[in-house]
Amino acid sequence: MDKPTRLLHAGRHPERYHGAVNVPVFRASTILHSSIAAMEASSHTPFEGVRYGRFGTPTTFALEEAVAALEGGTHCVATSSGLAAITGTLMALLQAGDHLLMTDSAYAPTRNFCDHVLARLGIETTYYDPCLGAGIAALIRPETRLIFTESPGSLTFEVQDLPAITAAAHAAGALVAIDNTWGVFHFQPFTKGVDISIQAATKYIVGHADAMLGTITTADKALWHRIKSSAAAFGHSAGTEEMYLGLRGLRTLPVRLAQHGATALELTRWLESRPEVARVLYPPLPSDPGHAVWARDFSGGCGLFGVILHPVGKAAIDAMLDGYQHFKLGYSWGGFESLVIPTTGGAIRRTATPWAPEGPSLRFHAGLESAADLRADLEQGFVRLAAAQ
Repeated sequence: MDKPTRLLHAGRHPERYHGAVNVPVFRASTILHSSIAAMEASSHTPFEGVRYGRFGTPTTFALEEAVAALEGGTHCVATSSGLAAITGTLMALLQAGDHLLMTDSAYAPTRNFCDHVLARLGIETTYYDPCLGAGIAALIRPETRLIFTESPGSLTFEVQDLPAITAAAHAAGALVAIDNTWGVFHFQPFTKGVDISIQAATKYIVGHADAMLGTITTADKALWHRIKSSAAAFGHSAGTEEMYLGLRGLRTLPVRLAQHGATALELTRWLESRPEVARVLYPPLPSDPGHAVWARDFSGGCGLFGVILHPVGKAAIDAMLDGYQHFKLGYSWGGFESLVIPTTGGAIRRTATPWAPEGPSLRFHAGLESAADLRADLEQGFVRLAAAQ
């Protein structure tokens, strides 16, 4: 089956639920056992089958099966948020004395966790240039256990050469994880050598800005068991309502993502022509520095992109952003709505590579509104920008 068709069927078993098209929401904490023998037997495989609500219900397992199919893996762990998926992975794979290589373009809460939690636990983090590729081999130490990637970066949009990075990592006995939220449908991590793929399922998988959810997927059962065991020890789990919303969103992901990507491409091409704009950060554009790697490894884009303006004062930027009708001020992305945030100043932290844009930087998410309406909204913003200077 083609991938969109496969995604419609993944995790669905109508024969188990009286023919219902959708998996029911199982609201359950306590699970009753028919006998002591059955209860004892369940403890031998605590993460397989329904044993206790925190370990998963049929709703949980349906989502995990579907996300594994989405990413081309075999096993998945669902968590309460994307950050829980990231931190759950790091805690499962690292211990005192280990060394972590973390992309310098990482999601800010990931960096905070490395700097303030892992450091306290005796785990050292080295940040590396996201564009390093095979050169990352020079940074790998005997105690390096994991290389963490995010491609493209969700604020600065560098595309990483995953085949080169995974080859170097595996030659040294290290694992590779990716935050694959931007590439949700269009990047197949396990075909590029990645060991663990993480999604902030809050974004495109849920797709409606109404649930917090994260996923950790692998194609290695032993690695899945290691991560699941650690996640369970920390109490990571997600509510079944959120699981259901994730399943609902998955069914329409391909068609939603097609519109997000088409609108973003139209808007970014137009933005490149604007005199106010110094650069557009969007790998599907031929002008983007990461375009060649993106075109090789990805099958499409999404709605998230960045814009760097020519130098202008903060008051003018505020006037532009405050007046948008459709691009609302808000964190997160991947829902049906269009969003914008300023990313100038402390929003982007770099320690391995410089980040010195020509002027103020912004991040936009193109939602499901018509491209014409969104372009008109951006045009009016530039009018306000000019008037405030």
